Amino acid sequence: MKQLLEFLPLVLFFTAYQMDGEVISLGSWSHTFDGIFSATAVLMISSVVTWVLASLWEKKNERRLMWMAAAILIFGAATLILRDQRFIQWKPTVFNWVLALVFLGSHFIGQRTVLQRLFGGQLSLPSRIWTRLSALWIGNFTLVGALNLVVAYQYEESFWVTYKLYSSIGFTLLLMLFTIAIVAPHLKDQDAVSNEPAEDSP
Repeated sequence: MKQLLEFLPLVLFFTAYQMDGEVISLGSWSHTFDGIFSATAVLMISSVVTWVLASLWEKKNERRLMWMAAAILIFGAATLILRDQRFIQWKPTVFNWVLALVFLGSHFIGQRTVLQRLFGGQLSLPSRIWTRLSALWIGNFTLVGALNLVVAYQYEESFWVTYKLYSSIGFTLLLMLFTIAIVAPHLKDQDAVSNEPAEDSP
């Protein structure tokens, strides 16, 4: 449920962009959708709402969604105030590259990596596996950020909007599948050990 909720802002962003030129009216108020700018406003509002709803669902502050909403508000505000879509187009790159740096820095600062802090309570894995997982996530954030810039600068704005929606879902699913593939063999080993019958006492 929470995972599906996280994609809601992107879906609404894509939908608002497709409504370019359409007019909605509520009583005396009306608004004409103007492409990327209306879509950016929708993204800003829905990101904050998603963060609040996810935090209420988990009964704790969802920090990742909080920081994502903060980044969207900053870059979105710059987009709307300066009427320059490049700010919102840069947001995915900056956010993903910052995450990559945070994950990389956790190998040198503190006793545990970010992934160990997030999932260490549920998973007991060898240190080399934690390192492999961390490398996978760092590589994912770096690649996603780089591809976003390539698409933003080499293709039309409408193509970037479509790419943003489907690539976010696709890369998230791929990351989860690769993560499961790395972790699964070690979970089986742990289950085998826990299911071994205890030796009789002499």
